Amino acid sequence: MINAPNELSYDDISIGQQESFMIKITASMVEKFSNLSGDLNPLHMDNEFAESSSFKKRIVHGMLLASFFSQLIGMKLPGKNALYFSQTLNFRSPCYIDDEIEVVGEVIEKSDSTQIITVSTSIFNKSKTCLIDGIAKIIVR
Repeated sequence: MINAPNELSYDDISIGQQESFMIKITASMVEKFSNLSGDLNPLHMDNEFAESSSFKKRIVHGMLLASFFSQLIGMKLPGKNALYFSQTLNFRSPCYIDDEIEVVGEVIEKSDSTQIITVSTSIFNKSKTCLIDGIAKIIVR
């Protein structure tokens, strides 16, 4: 169960502040995301096809992983007072079903005039390989 969101104000946030959480990626998540997004690419959905690819098994949708940045921003950093403004994404390495991932955010910049924070966002597997990274801009209301 997800707890209530943090309620950090702009003044509560400092450069270098970090938040993170762990989550296991399941086959059920991949199937639900595939149905919601309409992305039925066989690299994600077909074991036989994926085994014949360079990945050797089904890979998780990159956008499914990236969707966890929404939880990071909307629940943790800053939480309730967040208004997501933008997000860049770099897909670095594949994620596989049953991988446990860590979703990490670190405040790298604050703009007093706009009340926008810039957060470095990353997702790592248990081997500490970066799967996705990017930069988020959040208006703190």
